[in-house]
Amino acid sequence: MSFPLGNRRRVSATLPFSFLVALSFAVAAIAGGSKSPYCNNPVQLAMVKIWVDGDEGEYLAGLTASFGATLPEEKNKVPKLPAVFSNPLNGCSSSSSKLSGSTALSVRGDCDFVTKAKVAQSGGAQALLVINDKEEIEQIDCSGDVSPNISIPVVMVPKSVRDELTKTMANKRVELLLYAPTRPIVDISVVFLWAMSVGTVFTASLWQEFGISEQTEKRLNESSSKESSDAGTDSDNDQETIDISVKGAILFVILASVFLLLLFFFMSSWFLLVLTVLFCIGGVQGMHNIIITPVTRKCRNCPQKTVRLPVIGEVSILSLGVFLLCVIFAVAWAVHRRASYSWVGQNILGICMMINVLQLARLPNIKVAMVLLCLAFFYDIFWVFISPLIFQQSVMIAVAKGKNTGGESIPMLLRVPRLIDPWGGYNMIGFGDILFPGLLITFTYRFDRESKKSMGKGYFVWLMVGYGFGLFFTYLGLYLMNGNGQPALLYLVPCTLGVTVVLAAIRGDLKALWGYSSKSSAMINPTAEV
Repeated sequence: MSFPLGNRRRVSATLPFSFLVALSFAVAAIAGGSKSPYCNNPVQLAMVKIWVDGDEGEYLAGLTASFGATLPEEKNKVPKLPAVFSNPLNGCSSSSSKLSGSTALSVRGDCDFVTKAKVAQSGGAQALLVINDKEEIEQIDCSGDVSPNISIPVVMVPKSVRDELTKTMANKRVELLLYAPTRPIVDISVVFLWAMSVGTVFTASLWQEFGISEQTEKRLNESSSKESSDAGTDSDNDQETIDISVKGAILFVILASVFLLLLFFFMSSWFLLVLTVLFCIGGVQGMHNIIITPVTRKCRNCPQKTVRLPVIGEVSILSLGVFLLCVIFAVAWAVHRRASYSWVGQNILGICMMINVLQLARLPNIKVAMVLLCLAFFYDIFWVFISPLIFQQSVMIAVAKGKNTGGESIPMLLRVPRLIDPWGGYNMIGFGDILFPGLLITFTYRFDRESKKSMGKGYFVWLMVGYGFGLFFTYLGLYLMNGNGQPALLYLVPCTLGVTVVLAAIRGDLKALWGYSSKSSAMINPTAEV
């Protein structure tokens, strides 16, 4: 589950505890704002809104205790209360600070939670915020007292709240409002993320229809090796392609796992800056190719002015101008990448880069596709579901959420802000969830085209439908698991590779697909292999 970046806090919780929170929401909706003296209250995800000198500011995320009052779902049902630190700060004895009609703040430690709540309640506090001793927030239990008779809400918030509120409350009036809004089952932003992912794969597959030069297209239809060799001399602008081998597929997944571990253990602000620079370089290259290739094709016979540059040599002015515009766009995004609108630029750069990658890297046949996608299938499951048993948290989710970077996520994601979710945050999908199935889908498009298969008898249309349904199942699983990260390839691989194998077996094409050698790949770059 991800929360807003920037001036808003996010909640980190273990996977089993997230299940508990998910189950509690249904009970909390029925409980409403009722009070219970017993230690069996449903745990709620609480929102703590802050006002500073009358101006609404940021909000904090916390968790309610299993005792005390439950929070209402609507903020207009509770008043704003002044925030007051208990004195002593641990809240274990009567406070010398006036707590009447306020939200008391105390730190964790020295006594149990029920004692803190009783002290705050006896002092007249209307609510209690317990500041944890670490950034994660945990469930507050009764510590053996099954009938604590607490009638005020008790909420735990992260450690960083203490320093920020101490600084703010030194010379300003701070008011807090506590409530527990429910999350919508479906946020409309998922539709846009789904459309971008499907559109990226679709565009990359059909890019050769309008992206490659006419000479290359002509060569693909020639059968004579001599004619294809002669035509190759007139295609200086054609992109070389790299056929992925079985060894390359295995090596890639191993390196991806090593790199993920490096990000998990050594992720920091400077490491994130390096990733941002690399992302910008890839995005600029992709955007330049996306713009200049179709323009060059349409204006193949148009006169072009050139300029000679040091080291690079002679380049066209048009290509240089487009490149500079792409660099300016990438630099502008990098400078403002923490802004609320930065997701637009990140998605544009990411989509351009992925389309370019899917043109350069290709699967030669189903044999390599099966090795690569099956390994990616287990890779995704391991680092999302099994890694918490080894590393105490999901490595994949921790890296995606920006572990040790102040909540700033890595740029290798498509993301769209949640539009109707009161908690805000972003819905995200990793590049791997687009590139891995995309390699197979672009292969089937080339196979259909070169085998002259019709739409219904081909594989491309069926795999696009399968990819769309795979993403749908991914988001369905995400919401059923209350926003806990899902390994998308768990759903995408069966819906793409599985569909290909089943259809090929039914149609008798399995042997042909297994050892297939693409004509276009052989003509453009017959020796390239990774």
